[in-house]
Amino acid sequence: MGFIDILRQYRIGPFTIFDTAAAYIGIFLVAPILTRLFSKIHLSISRTAWLWLTLPISVVVHFILHQNTPFMKMLLDPNDSYIAKIILIFMLFMGIRQIKIQKSIHSK
Repeated sequence: MGFIDILRQYRIGPFTIFDTAAAYIGIFLVAPILTRLFSKIHLSISRTAWLWLTLPISVVVHFILHQNTPFMKMLLDPNDSYIAKIILIFMLFMGIRQIKIQKSIHSK
């Protein structure tokens, strides 16, 4: 058993603490770079917005890559886990509402 496997064995319910913490720490560290990149297309996204959007972005990535995680199972089950779906929608709303469109200096 490798070091990562040892870290991934600690869970809250079906969710690994290590994976969740790594995702949020990763976004926290990369947020300034992402903010700079998105400012080129006139979107101002704060670090807080990136943190709110971490879970919705990870759901999209897992869906595209066909990764079967416990959270994806909850979301894709049409008859179960309404709380998970509500939390995801709430996090998406909180992240999107903090995004601001920058006005271009060259527009008249």
